[in-house]
Formats: sequence, structure tokens, C-alpha cells
Amino acid sequence: MSRITIIAKKSDHIQKLAARLNRNGFSCSVVADRGQALARISTERPDLLLVDIDISPATQPSGDSLLAGLAKTIPVLALIPTDGLSELAANPEIADFVLKPFSIEEVALRVKRLLNRAQDTDAGEIIKCGDLVIYLARYEVRLSGRLVELTYREYKLLSFLAASKGQVFTREVLLNKVWGYDYFGGDRTVDVHIRRLRSKVEDANHTFIDTVRNIGYRFRIDK
Repeated sequence: MSRITIIAKKSDHIQKLAARLNRNGFSCSVVADRGQALARISTERPDLLLVDIDISPATQPSGDSLLAGLAKTIPVLALIPTDGLSELAANPEIADFVLKPFSIEEVALRVKRLLNRAQDTDAGEIIKCGDLVIYLARYEVRLSGRLVELTYREYKLLSFLAASKGQVFTREVLLNKVWGYDYFGGDRTVDVHIRRLRSKVEDANHTFIDTVRNIGYRFRIDK
């Protein structure tokens, strides 16, 4: 289920829009406070931001850098007053816009189109293994939709194994491929990282990495 964060002053029209998006199969939340919005974005990592340009961080001195940073991974759909079209030129990171007063039907359609476009873009840049999804372009991993916090090395190890499902790699090969030829640590380093990785992406319902006795590790081919 795609997640949408609406950054706008709460009003009847905004609440009706959120309700409509929820009925359309999205998980939609509304936040009005900038600080609260940033906290929500950092924890939930929505798939799309729907921003009222009147209260958007884009109207703040640091808004350009903020939206530009978010837009690298999250499409931004702006609600813009007719006299605020100049904001588009100042904020090229905005993926699409709707003029206010807006039609809920039009916004819902544009949201769907933007998310479909984003999914098409990601199609060749993800590794999907059951409930585990690795977004290569974002360096992001999600399990059942939940963001998994990994270190850089854990991420590299997971993505390397997942890219070659069923193939067995020795600890020496993993050291060379993930850590680099100039790494002088012992192969116990691989075991430690595998253990930490398992603790983050595996549970009673999910098993992804197999230990091949006396050889090394492989990513399960049935995932």
C-alpha cells in the first residue's frame, strides 16, 4: 500500500481529500506543522508528498534545499494558488501541481499517475524477494512495507546476496565483493554482519539467508 503524507492546514476539504485517497487504497495522513511533517517523513518514508504551497517549506528560506533533498526519492505534488505559479520555476523539484481551489477527483487522479510513474521508474532498480524490497537507487530496504535501518555494509551485503539468489558465496568472496580487495580483516567479519543482518530482516515469518555448512552463505532462491 502506497503511503501519502499531506502537508497542509487541516480543513474540511483537505480531510475529504485524505478520506478519498484512503478509500482509493492509499494510506494517507495529514500534518500541518513543519517540524511534525519532517519527523513523519523521516520515520514513515511516504511514497508521495502532497504539499499545500502556502504552508510548504518551499515558502521558507530553507525550503528549496529541503524539497530538493526529499524529491530525490519522494515525488512532490503541490497545491498552488493561481497567483503562485511562479513557485514552480523556483522549485523545479515539484513533480506535478494542481491549482486551487482544487477538485478532489483531479488530485486523486494526479496522485495515482505520479505513483504509477514512480513505480515504473523503480521497476528496473529494485530487488523484490517476497515481503523484502531493496530499492537500489535509494539505498533503501523495506520489509512488509516497514523501513529497515541498515548500515552501509549491511545494505551492500544484503543487496549483493539478493542480486544472485541461490548462488553460494564463500566468506572470502564476500569480503572481496562487499568490503573490497584492500580489506585485511578476517572472515569472521562476514559472520558478524550476517548475524546482524538476519536480526534486522528475518523473523518467525521471514528467512532469506541460508548458511551453507563449511562454505559460506546464499540468498534463498524461493524468495
